[in-house]
Amino acid sequence: MPDNPTPSAAGRRRLNWLVAGVVAAVAVGVAAWAQLAGNRAPAVAGFRVVAAYPHDPAAFTQGLAIEAGRLYEGTGQYGASTVRRVDLASGRAEKQRALGPRYFGEGIAILGGLLYQLTWQNGAVVVYDLETFEVERTMQYDGEGWGLTHDGRQLIMSDGSSTIRFRDPQTFSVAREIEVRNDGVPVARLNELEYIDGEIWANIWYDDRIARISPADGEVLGFIDLGTLYPQSARNSEAVLNGIAYDAAAKRLFVTGKNWPQLYEIEISRP
Repeated sequence: MPDNPTPSAAGRRRLNWLVAGVVAAVAVGVAAWAQLAGNRAPAVAGFRVVAAYPHDPAAFTQGLAIEAGRLYEGTGQYGASTVRRVDLASGRAEKQRALGPRYFGEGIAILGGLLYQLTWQNGAVVVYDLETFEVERTMQYDGEGWGLTHDGRQLIMSDGSSTIRFRDPQTFSVAREIEVRNDGVPVARLNELEYIDGEIWANIWYDDRIARISPADGEVLGFIDLGTLYPQSARNSEAVLNGIAYDAAAKRLFVTGKNWPQLYEIEISRP
């Protein structure tokens, strides 16, 4: 026999099958790891209550904002919609203006000395002088209005769907839009909005979570679970979490809900 015998045909076939099996196993493992990484759920953060303040339980809160340390609120319901400047310590309105009986007020945002207030199904955004609450102008848009905030340049608006639109504050025309997705699945019922440290934070209607959203592509970066903030047993079905205000100068975060008797200052516990 020669010193290095040639493997038999059967041996070669067995070796080929073995190699193919190893390659297939590695491929399956890599694919499974990639799928697991892609399907990894966004982190869910908790919270700590820093303080609780009185809040008008008759206020059907649709928008919340802070400007120069002052708290502003927009409320809804036909015949009861208002914009107001609120004293944080007492919860009382220091200044208030009714929207009018034919309008249902929604989200608010403050930009360039003006307060913008959406309406639900009227297709109108009302623009007020921030100091006097006098109406400067009214602009029109298609569809429903839900939440409103800004990034310092553009207004950012939700309409109850999974779409967020960036709008020109002068004309309210749409500059661009993003679809909010969590692991590829659209996140609908986006409600009140706040822009915080380069992220869009959104209440989700009938959900006690706040979604943290990338303004670049709409991807959900994480959730904040506020389910234990105000017990379900103390609310009716419409008294949902809705209202986020961030004081960027003081790094203070405030949240409340529709017809809630308290407004809360909270700190987020990052996971």
